[in-house]
Formats: sequence, structure tokens, C-alpha cells
Amino acid sequence: MKRLHVHVAVGDLNQSTKFYTSLFGSEPAVQKDDYVKWMLEDPRINFAISARGREPGLDHMGIQVENQSELKEVSARLKSADVQVLDEGATTCCYAESEKAWVVDPQGIAWETFLTTGSATIYGTDNDVSTAEIPMAKNSACCAPSLESVPVSISKKD
Repeated sequence: MKRLHVHVAVGDLNQSTKFYTSLFGSEPAVQKDDYVKWMLEDPRINFAISARGREPGLDHMGIQVENQSELKEVSARLKSADVQVLDEGATTCCYAESEKAWVVDPQGIAWETFLTTGSATIYGTDNDVSTAEIPMAKNSACCAPSLESVPVSISKKD
């Protein structure tokens, strides 16, 4: 079963952690000096916040999958959406080991699809994708692609 992922950049991590803990009625599953994550079942969401120098607000969204089959399914849907897809493959991001792909939707919001394969002791390989077809954002709270440089495909119906 897939899980919606939302990552929000925040100005004050402690204040935001208190707020979201109250809102969700649940303690965080992961809590670091610069990153906090809730893995909720109702609603089924991976909700993360971080204070990593990004302008506060929505950083990116995603779909977290539970196995390779679901990852292939969601990746195929992204490719059929007529947008440029960055197949990042195995990476470390947000204190987790994962396999992921990125796209940017017609509104300019970065979306990732990912399969978490393990935990990590470091935040990640921040923007270390120099050979990627899609340049990575320098100030992203996560490892999201640069929104300014990614071509967006918008299909208009007649």
C-alpha cells in the first residue's frame, strides 16, 4: 500500500514539532537536530519537516511505496505523464536509504516516488547528482530537483 509524503521546510523546528505532534496526536517516528518525521496510519502519510536553510513552506510531495513492484508501477505512471523524470536510483536522503525518482508537476511542485530500503546516520548526499539530467536544488530542504531548471510539460485539452 502506498503512502503520501509531504515535506515542509520550517523556520523553527521545535515550535513546528510541538504543533504537528499536537495536530497528529502522535509522537514523531524520527527526530534529529534538523529533521522530524511522522509515519501516520490515519491518515496514511509520511509527513516530514526540516530546518535546513530553505524558505519555510511546502518543499515537495511524494508517494512512498512498500516494494519494487509498486515502485515500477508508480514510475511507469510518471513516465506516461509526459514530464521529464529523473531516475535517481539508490540514494541517501532524510536519514534514509532509498531508491527514488523525481518529477516536477505543472505548478512547479517537486514530486518524488521512493522505496525506503533502510535508515542512515546522515541526512544524505545533498544534491550530489552532478551527472543528472535534472539539476538538483541547492537550497532544498531535501534532495529535490531545482524547480527553475526543470522543463514542465502541460497537456491542454481542446
